[in-house]
Amino acid sequence: MTRDELLHALQSALARPASARELQQRLQVPREERVSFRRHLHALAAEGAILALRGHRYALPGAADHVAGLLQMHPDGYGFVTPEHDPASGDLYIPRSQLHEALHGDRVAVRQASPRGERRREGRIVRVIERGAARMVGQVEIDAAGRVQVVPFDRRMRDRIVVPPAESRDAAPGDMVEVEITRWPTATRGPVGRVVEVLGQPDSPGVDTTVILRRHGIAEAHSPGAAAEARFAGAEVRPQECEGRTDFRGSLTVTIDGDDARDFDDAVSVVGRDGGGYQLSVHIADVAHYVKAGSALDEDARDRGTSVYFPDRAVHMFPAELATGVCSLKPGVDRLVQSCVIDLDARGEPVRCAFHDGVIRSRARLTYAGVNAVLTGRPNAPAFADPAIVPMLRQMHALFERLRDRRRRRGSIDFDLPEAEIRLDEEGQIEAITASERNDAHRLIEEFMLLANEAVATALEQRGVPAIYRIHEAPDPMKVDVFEAFITTLGYTLGAAGGAVRPRHFQQLVDRVSGTAVERPVAFLMLRTMQQARYDTSNAGHFGLAMPVYTHFTSPIRRYPDLVVHRLLRELRAGAVGGPRRDALEAELPAVAQHASQRERRAAEAERELVQWKKVRFMADKVGEEFDGYVTGVSAFGLFVELVDPFVEGLVHLSTLADDEYRFLESAHAIHGVRSRRVYRLGDRVRVRVLRVDADRRLLDLGLAEQIDAMRDGTARRRRAAGRTARPAPERRRHTPRQPRRGRTRRRR
Repeated sequence: MTRDELLHALQSALARPASARELQQRLQVPREERVSFRRHLHALAAEGAILALRGHRYALPGAADHVAGLLQMHPDGYGFVTPEHDPASGDLYIPRSQLHEALHGDRVAVRQASPRGERRREGRIVRVIERGAARMVGQVEIDAAGRVQVVPFDRRMRDRIVVPPAESRDAAPGDMVEVEITRWPTATRGPVGRVVEVLGQPDSPGVDTTVILRRHGIAEAHSPGAAAEARFAGAEVRPQECEGRTDFRGSLTVTIDGDDARDFDDAVSVVGRDGGGYQLSVHIADVAHYVKAGSALDEDARDRGTSVYFPDRAVHMFPAELATGVCSLKPGVDRLVQSCVIDLDARGEPVRCAFHDGVIRSRARLTYAGVNAVLTGRPNAPAFADPAIVPMLRQMHALFERLRDRRRRRGSIDFDLPEAEIRLDEEGQIEAITASERNDAHRLIEEFMLLANEAVATALEQRGVPAIYRIHEAPDPMKVDVFEAFITTLGYTLGAAGGAVRPRHFQQLVDRVSGTAVERPVAFLMLRTMQQARYDTSNAGHFGLAMPVYTHFTSPIRRYPDLVVHRLLRELRAGAVGGPRRDALEAELPAVAQHASQRERRAAEAERELVQWKKVRFMADKVGEEFDGYVTGVSAFGLFVELVDPFVEGLVHLSTLADDEYRFLESAHAIHGVRSRRVYRLGDRVRVRVLRVDADRRLLDLGLAEQIDAMRDGTARRRRAAGRTARPAPERRRHTPRQPRRGRTRRRR
């Protein structure tokens, strides 16, 4: 009996949990096959296809109140498990007492307990099916007994790891290390491990980035096979590689990127047409020419899913020979591209679109700051060697305005929230943390990329080619209703019920709050109301962009789905995709899309975590200083405040508000004083003082300056008043114990 046949047979045999002997009887397994049968049962249980329960019994996931899923721990010690067989049913809450020996990231079997409360379902872990990562990073501590312990950097890992002296690699207290668990925890003892590598003290330059890379399992070095293939690609384009390609080298083409851009994978060109129309050419580095499906480069890139960008370095999806070499569209050299050429009318509406295998030679490497200076007519605008560049930039800006207006007419939502920009000195230490600034040069390139992505997605869908789409589903109506309830307290409304809301309703709200004190908190909360964009083979449209079909095409050097789309486009140009090839794509692409979405989330979390760590360390010497900020979040335990300068966020804990008893108003995203009626709500501008920098939790504890000053002044007044009214206390007579008379005993009391 094959694995699949056995699983099919178990569907009926495991209507309720049963032992191996009971299953043998139900399935009438011959005596000579029973050893093999039990071996298959163990294998299925090991991979989680069936659940092994206490008492040597087995069950199907989801049957008899048993489910399997990934354990996600909370730093406070409890956890959640999402059932694999039915994710829509919601998470199971696992109390601390029911975690047993399971750790964050483990795949576990859970028995559902009877629900407590109104909405929360609880469970208890009965077995660890598969352990999570065996390696983790942490900081070395030596306890009073001299034992070496590693405190995990991830606070969701609740157990310290004991390291035998012989396995410590002479790590010193405070060192950040990578440790491998050699003995998993049990009910009576914690985990034991060995130090794999000493990374260094956390304040040393670059150590924090290395810690984050190891914590998320992101490899810096590429596989030897991928590195060899990248070197073989060469540093320059060979003449024979240009044959048969559309030659765009005579066109005025430029790249526009940030001052510190590490790779240049897109170039643009705009030509005016008679009657006020335009021709936009978007040229994207032809990574698919160098990276063949199934090669070492391809396997490495598929596993990574995306490049990861940190303040001090970039971890590229491809080796530098490609990422910053032959696939980087540097000026003055030939580069192979896949091109999307779009003809548009005077209103910016596309009328024709064509795709090419091309070759370009960029005329100039422009920056956002320089282009914006030209567009705004600033006196410090750069002078270009080619005099035709400035007129083309003017045409680009005119086309950008038409494309932006077109997209806004469709109801596309424009979020323009600043992000933290960390400036480092030559030694890698933080010099400043500021809010990033976006200008029309950024928006111009973004608009051109959006149009190219939409054009490619439309072509793939119209031809019925299996593809990977970038989808953004409509928000949950319940979340929309919660958001509507909040903005109603501010005097605004979406003007539509949760189930009927459209992108234009959100954009109209963005326009109404623009420039007001509540603009940023409303935008932040709006983002939390939205679904998370992801990759999928089923086209569900893009809600935020108000596009019926959308994909990612414009950055194959740093996103694996873009590379897949490039290959599909090339196949489409070569002829219809059908038969066995279509079947193969339909079988392969869903897993690629899911994996790419997971890797994207991993990269975003790693980038966010490192920036937060750097922010907290930057504020370490600013305890006692005051800053202006805005309330960007309200919870039952306090206010989240984002400082204006430096651009960091901290928490004003409710316990620091000593002037009154404050209660949390969830629907209004506010707290209010019971006696004073004082209210602090989302969007309020506040003055805060840095009270404490918690390096372990990577949190910034703040206090409201007015509260601290009032409390200090009140204490001083009470002390002065006490000093004026106090009388000297009369001198107390010293009590001398009376000695008992000789011959008598003291009465016991």
